[in-house]
Amino acid sequence: MAPNPTTQAIIDFSAGAAGGTACVLSGQPFDTAKVKMQTFPTMYRGFIHSLVSTVREVGLFGLYRGTAPALLANISENAVLFLGYGLCQDAVRFLSRMDKGVDLSDIQKASAGSLASIFSSMVLCPTELVKCRLQAMHEMEATGRVAAGQRSTVWSVVKTVLKTNGPLGFYQGLTSTIVRDIPGNFCFFGAYELCRTTFAKHMGTDKEGIGILPLMFSGGFGGACLWLVIYPIDCVKSRIQVHSLAGKQEGFMKTFMAIIRTEGFTALYSGLTPTMIRTFPANGALFLVYEYSHNLMMDAAGR
Repeated sequence: MAPNPTTQAIIDFSAGAAGGTACVLSGQPFDTAKVKMQTFPTMYRGFIHSLVSTVREVGLFGLYRGTAPALLANISENAVLFLGYGLCQDAVRFLSRMDKGVDLSDIQKASAGSLASIFSSMVLCPTELVKCRLQAMHEMEATGRVAAGQRSTVWSVVKTVLKTNGPLGFYQGLTSTIVRDIPGNFCFFGAYELCRTTFAKHMGTDKEGIGILPLMFSGGFGGACLWLVIYPIDCVKSRIQVHSLAGKQEGFMKTFMAIIRTEGFTALYSGLTPTMIRTFPANGALFLVYEYSHNLMMDAAGR
């Protein structure tokens, strides 16, 4: 028997939070390299150069700057995303006039994930802004965009945002985040579910019985499809959130066109290599922890 809606929502929320924690701990150095290359593409020759330069100039800890807000961002994002994913699946069933609890197709699940991203973007944007600024603070100081010697802590960044822009300052880049996540999560959940379905058919089992490695590969494949589709949008979002530290930044379309006009289209893909390297372990860990913790709590609730 399925748990009541409140219990189900708590389970979805908790499993998403656990998955988000695993995702950050698996891939933070790669995410740091990605943000640095997105926001200052001319400073680094590539992924390895970005990692080595960061360690040489600011120490190994520099690769983990922004971990605290990254944890907060991913825990809150994935908790809300997977909570919304469950609720939006019910909405898709209602709109499709299906009975509650009936399994959806992979496309219908992808649509539910896409819809859920609207809610997750609202909690992700503020924490991701703080994370990106912390990750790129060294480059902002090195290029003279901000005064050197500033304290780079979560609280110092939060105080700066509140002082210069007020509470709404945390939502710089919100449009880019929503524009990124709606198609991104359609691909994310769609590719994940499709990959699990393919494994299940070849192995002669259901999706829950495919095992750890196929499950992790499915999560990584979903993450790879997401980033290939939305990477240019994410690059624009990172530029807006980081460069706005030095003053008012233009909106999404003006920033997008300025990058193409002054740096070329390829600048929108700066940092793609560490992102693609990161996506398989990070998103594999995300879905592995989500699925197993979700099933564990469902069994405890008397599924």
